[in-house]
Order: sequence, then structure tokens, then C-alpha cells
Amino acid sequence: MTTRRDFIRKTTLAATGITLGGLGMKAVSYKRIPGSNDRVRIGVIGFSDRFRYSLYPCFLDHAESLNMEIAAVSDIWSQRRDEAKAFLTPRYPTVRIARNNEELYEGHDVDAVIISTADFQHALHLAEAVNAGCDAYVEKPFAETMEDNRIALAAVQKSGRIVQVGSQRRSGLNYIAANDYIRSGKFGRITMVEMCWNVNQPGRWRRPKEVAMVREGDVDWKRYLMNRPFEPWDPRKYIEYRLFWPYSSGIPGQWMCHQIDTVHWFTGLQYPRSVAANGGIYAWQDGRTNADTMTAVFDYGPKDDPKSGFQVVYSSRMHNSAGGVKELYFSNGGCLNLDTNRVTPDGGLEERHAGVMNMEPNLLQPYDLPAMKAEAGANTGSDPMTSAHMRNWMECIRSRETPHADVLDGYHHSIAVIMTTAALHTGKKVTFDETKQEVMAGDVVFGM
Repeated sequence: MTTRRDFIRKTTLAATGITLGGLGMKAVSYKRIPGSNDRVRIGVIGFSDRFRYSLYPCFLDHAESLNMEIAAVSDIWSQRRDEAKAFLTPRYPTVRIARNNEELYEGHDVDAVIISTADFQHALHLAEAVNAGCDAYVEKPFAETMEDNRIALAAVQKSGRIVQVGSQRRSGLNYIAANDYIRSGKFGRITMVEMCWNVNQPGRWRRPKEVAMVREGDVDWKRYLMNRPFEPWDPRKYIEYRLFWPYSSGIPGQWMCHQIDTVHWFTGLQYPRSVAANGGIYAWQDGRTNADTMTAVFDYGPKDDPKSGFQVVYSSRMHNSAGGVKELYFSNGGCLNLDTNRVTPDGGLEERHAGVMNMEPNLLQPYDLPAMKAEAGANTGSDPMTSAHMRNWMECIRSRETPHADVLDGYHHSIAVIMTTAALHTGKKVTFDETKQEVMAGDVVFGM
């Protein structure tokens, strides 16, 4: 049986073009390429709540029409394996349950996988998947360190597999329309973007019942840690990982990555020129290390034209929900509001101000973006935007076309996330060294 250490080491080597981790074969050597009428077999990496209550219902929306099934599940916690068996067997009686990813891939019975594991594991689990010859739907954040980001990108590009990153806004009809509208030139030049994500949920990312329940002997803790520095078993860092670096960046990786990805999409820019950030733990003194409140300020624009560009201000608080979730794009002529799905002349240059400078007024014509509608074949209670995103991936498995949120989109949103994390951790203005593909906090490479 392949050891965890060998598997991680060989997976990393495979990402740079050597061998498939732990399986004693070249990448994709056993891969069955499904024909247009063949049933596509899906493996599940991590039987998480995200999979059970969101991704799985979205998969079921389209599984019958696209002839796909769940064939296997991998989870390193025995309780989750038992839950997966009980949950999936009524619909998929032959579903195979694996103790880890090596065991899943050694079964040679999956064509693609859905990855919904801990934040820090996404990139390396994706590298494992494509090196095993599988297409993948991988949850965001794509990566939390540049080392992992590079490993996953190299593995996917070498493999040629179909990868959809879980940035489901890219499949939202309102966001697609907003992208088309901005790129048409009708909006004018973006001058600023304001974004927020506010909740008041003391239990957000806290799971006290599960923390009390989980036992070290029921979890493969060493496999869980992957390439993170070893530390003794800690049930909170296993269950409540989003509260603790380096297992998650918290707010940047969980929430900000969705919204900052739209900036990249709408503008074609790949990452910020610089990021400054501040934050802290102001409300929930519960032992967490990731901030419960933060604000980041981004400078975006062409690197060769520092006078051209715009600012993005992102803020998030977890102790007061006023303001909710907002995405506001501003030009000199008005505002594009992705909460109301409307373009308005609000704040645009009015005649009374323009005339003073002998300028023409600049007021956008009101425009309504379409509301999001599900492309679902069954009413399973799934989220319409995620359902559309899942369908896009499933269709691309068949067509071999590029999905809406491909590997480069994930790579680039991860740069912005890692830059924000670096700014929060160091207090320094952070930049990105394109030559080294490293995030720089001042003159120092940021890492774990």
C-alpha cells in the first residue's frame, strides 16, 4: 500500500512531469475515455456538507440527462465514510467507499471527481486527480499558497484534463450579462469597485458537536496535513479548519475569492498590482487565528501604465450583517449593482457639475441585467447558479471544451487571495513578482 508521504511526494513530481503518484504508472495510462453514449463515472473526494447539501443536488439536476453517476467516494474520517455509504446507496447501490484518495484511484473506476475537501487541500487534491487521469470539479479557493498554486496549474496543463473551479458566478446569467455589458464599452472605464460580505453568525465555521465527536483514531491525521507542517492532532483544526491558518485563510479564501474573481473576469486583468489590508479578531474570541473582520484595498491596472487603473475596496465582518453581500462597479457615468442587477446613472457626472469644466454630462442609461435561472432537469432544491456551473462542467466532460471557470481563473484568483493573506499577516504592502510567480510582502517572499 502506498504511504501518504510517498503519494504526496510523487504527486508533486508528477505535476512537474515525472510520474503518477503512488500508482506505478504514467499519468492517464489507465484512463478510459468515455464515448458520447458511455456512462461517466464520478468520484467524490471528501464527503463534506458542501458536497452533500449543494454540489450533489446540483449534480442530480443533470446526471440523468447527461448519463453520469456517482461511482466512488473517498474520505479519511470513518464516520463520513459510513455517512456516505448510507446517503448514496439508495440511489447508487454499487457505490464504492475508499479510505483515502490512493485507494479511490487504485480502483480505476472513475472518470472524473468532485473535490470538496479542506481549503488548503484543493490544489494538491486536484493535482492527484488529473495525474490519475480524471477530470475534476474543484471547490474554491483554488489554492492558499503559491507553491500549491503552481503545483496544481502545472499538473492540469500537463494533463489536458477538464477542470472547473467552483467560482459559480461565472455561470450566473446576471454576471455573464454584466461581463458583456462592461466589455461592450457602454459602461465606460471602471474607476472603482466596492465589495462587502457581512454576516452575524456566531456558529459560522464553528462545529462544536462534530469537534466533540471526532476521535484521532478515526481520522488519518497525517494524510489530512498533506504538505502542512506537522503538529499534533487537533480536532478543531480538522473540523473547524476555516478558522486557522495555514489550513485556510478564512475570509479571503472563503468569500473574497468569489467576488475578486469577477474583477478579473470583467476586466481581463489577472491579479492586483498591489494589496494593503488590515483586520483582526474583534468579536469572536474563541481561539481562532483567522480574522473575523478585515478590509483590503487593491490597486488594479496595467503594470506598464501606473496612471491607468482603478481601486477595489473589499470589506467583511462576521459580527454584524448590515449591508449583506454587495458588488458595486463604478464608472464616471454611474453604477453597476450586482445585488439589484441594475445599471443606473447613480453618481454619474451631472450637467450642473460638468458645465463648470466645460464638459458634457455623463449619465448611463438605466439597464436591467437578467435574473439567474436554473438550467435544471429536476427540482432538487439546488442553488440555480451552482447548478448551472455544475452542468457546464458536466457538458464539458463530454465536449472537451473549456469550462466557464478554468484552471487559469482559479490560479489567478488564488494570487489575489494569497496577496491579501500576506498583507493581513505582515502589515506590509504586497505585490506579485510575475517572473518568480511569488507573492512579495515588501522584499520577502510570503509563505507558510
